Amino acid sequence: MNTNRISLGDITVDLDRNELRRGDERLQVSQRAVDLLQALVASVGQAVSKATLMEAAWPGQIVEEGNLTVQIAALRKALGPMPDGNDWIVTVPRVGYRLLRPSAPVREQAETIVLPSLAVLPFANLNGDPEQHYFAEGIVEDIITALSRFKSFVVTRSLKSANYGEAVDFRQFARDLGVRYVLTGSVRRAIDRLRISAQLIDGETGAHLWARNFDGVSDEVFRFQDEITECVAMVVEPYVEAAELGHSRRERPGSIAAYDLYLRAMPKFNSQSVDDSAEAYALLMEAVNLEPDNPLFLANAARAIGHRGAMGWPPIGPRDREISTQFVERALLLAAEDAVVLAYCGISLIHFIKDYDKGMEVIRSAVEVNPNNLMVVNEAGVANLHCGTIPESLAHFHRVIKLSPRDTRASFSLTGIAHAHMILGNYSEALTWASRSQVLNANFNATLWILVAANALLGNMAEARRFLQQLRDIAPDVTIASIRAGQPAKDPSRNAAILEGLRMAGLPEE
Repeated sequence: MNTNRISLGDITVDLDRNELRRGDERLQVSQRAVDLLQALVASVGQAVSKATLMEAAWPGQIVEEGNLTVQIAALRKALGPMPDGNDWIVTVPRVGYRLLRPSAPVREQAETIVLPSLAVLPFANLNGDPEQHYFAEGIVEDIITALSRFKSFVVTRSLKSANYGEAVDFRQFARDLGVRYVLTGSVRRAIDRLRISAQLIDGETGAHLWARNFDGVSDEVFRFQDEITECVAMVVEPYVEAAELGHSRRERPGSIAAYDLYLRAMPKFNSQSVDDSAEAYALLMEAVNLEPDNPLFLANAARAIGHRGAMGWPPIGPRDREISTQFVERALLLAAEDAVVLAYCGISLIHFIKDYDKGMEVIRSAVEVNPNNLMVVNEAGVANLHCGTIPESLAHFHRVIKLSPRDTRASFSLTGIAHAHMILGNYSEALTWASRSQVLNANFNATLWILVAANALLGNMAEARRFLQQLRDIAPDVTIASIRAGQPAKDPSRNAAILEGLRMAGLPEE
């Protein structure tokens, strides 16, 4: 075996000849690009710093970082995508770049889980006006581009379309296309108005998971197109995730596959129960043991530890912070520009590890990678709530509420808005938003903190104590000290009103 050659899909990297080949064809890349690839190959699977890469390609020279970006982009283009559609070379925030391994060992215990796939069908042009055809195509193209940023499912384009107005068996469509979900829609123009309809369909059952009409003015076509893309991208992912949880429960109830362990952990994590939280962590650790280099499992395991600290719950163990830090560092090295992994790592850094500057930088990277992911936008709101500006925090939270008001996870953004108003001294406004949040999620401790504190600060002590009893029912060990310890402290004034209101209502200090 020639150790000076490495295969990346159908590309052969020959280190002896300093060249890249696809079969018998030598690829046209610069010598600097080859030097960079050699440096990445030498540390395959590991992050390589920008300084190391620049020294490899421009030894002894002082050059702008933009030159490195250009050469990396040329390499990515030459190598093409991996079989799963991702780039061979991925960005490691704050560090540099990493070359993914051509193959990874699969443990015998793990079962192969194929990510769910979604096909976007051509949108029907209901007017028959050829001039509107370009608009329908543009909508589909933008939606596919936006959805392709998500790592939790695979997006494909379908050239086959449904005949609008006729009975369509989308189950057959899905079977023919080899996908689990179908996104379809239509475009209609009436004088100066446009209506776009979109619907997400479960290809196994034919059930409509989500549908919405968008109405706008036709002379604002590009703004309208952006709005539709933003909304569809943000809304589709939670519905696909919810449907996948259902599939997992029905189809693989006894599975020990890592992905199924992850799916089983998520509802327990989201239940906001002390006991369920511990079970979620145990399931995630099983998943990590099966796939120790899976960044999603690592980031969620770190998040599960950190969330207990943030809520003031008893720790998993004495090394929680150390373990969480290790998981976050590994997940960031393996993130492969996964926005969700970046966001969860960023919030763990801010909330639990208390590395505020690094956490904010990672959160900003997550938003850049996928600005349409509901949880990424929410975590950006939380990060700014504690370490950024209140207006920016509110902008993120309100965007989640605007685009996905009925998703139960929007409760986190509603509580975030309530917290922002506590900081601003608007206690009545905080009560309004916290009450809306409690309708969606009755057991979120942070919502109850605000309901207790705002009522106490407004002099409504009977209501404050009623909500305090609810808090003690679900978190009997919580104290002022445990809450303070679990919250970011870059600016202690951001939590001061909540802690003072809880103290006034009778929550013990220790």
